[in-house]
Amino acid sequence: MSGYTTREQIVQAADRLFYRHGYEHTSFADIAAAVKISRGNFYYHFKTKDEILDAVIGARLAATRVMLDLWEREGEGPAERIRSFIHILIANKADIKLYGCPVGTLCSELAKLGHASHEEASELFTLFRVWLRRQFVLLDCKEDADMLAMHLLARSQGVATLASALRDDAFIKREVELMCEWLQSRVARRASAKK
Repeated sequence: MSGYTTREQIVQAADRLFYRHGYEHTSFADIAAAVKISRGNFYYHFKTKDEILDAVIGARLAATRVMLDLWEREGEGPAERIRSFIHILIANKADIKLYGCPVGTLCSELAKLGHASHEEASELFTLFRVWLRRQFVLLDCKEDADMLAMHLLARSQGVATLASALRDDAFIKREVELMCEWLQSRVARRASAKK
C-alpha cells in the first residue's frame, strides 16, 4: 500500500475487512493491525468506527463512479455497457464466492443493524440503478427501463448470494451466460419491433 497516505491505507484496510468479516465484527484493533500503525496514530485520523465507515462508503461511491464512467467511455453501445455490468460477476468471482457482493453484504448488514449509514451505503445500488436505467433507455426500452434495471440488479444480487452459498464457479458462469442471453433477446426484440 505504499504511495498512499495513512488515512487512505486505513480506509482500504477497513474496506477489505468490512467486506470479509462484516462491519460489526471488525474492530479498531483489526484495522490498525492490518495497516501496521499504532492505535494513537489511528485515532489521529479517525475517532470512531462510524467515521471509517463513512470514508469507506465514500471511497466505494467514488470507485463505482469511475468504473461506470470507464464502461461508458469504452463500451461500444448500451448493450455492450450492460454486459460490462453483468461480467463484473466473473471479474470478481473469487471474492464473490467467498464473501458475496460487497455492496449487497454491506447494505444488508447495515439494514439489520438499523445503522444510520444504511441509506448512504444504499446509494451504491442507486448509482447502478440509474446507470443501468439510462442504458436501457438508450436501447429504446424507455417505458420499462427502470424495471429492467431493477431486474438486472436483483438477478446479479441473487447470483452473488447463491455463488457465496454454493461456492460454484460453474453456477456463476452459467448465470452470467443466461443474463447475457436475456439481454441479447431484449435487444433483438426491440430491433424486430422497429421493422
